[in-house]
Amino acid sequence: MSNFWDNVSKFPRFLISVLIGFFLTTLNPVFELLKQKKTRVLIILVSTSFFVIIYTILQSMLGIN
Repeated sequence: MSNFWDNVSKFPRFLISVLIGFFLTTLNPVFELLKQKKTRVLIILVSTSFFVIIYTILQSMLGIN
């Protein structure tokens, strides 16, 4: 029974490492694109406009002024 609890206690560490690995693997192409000046400006503009659009949509949906 103690073997079971040892495995359960290791699960949070495993979950955190899997999540960090997922985000690093997913964002690695973006980091590679940020090394070039032309694509850096484009990515910043696209991401800024994306967040502004999402913010405006949520503000309208929730009725927040």
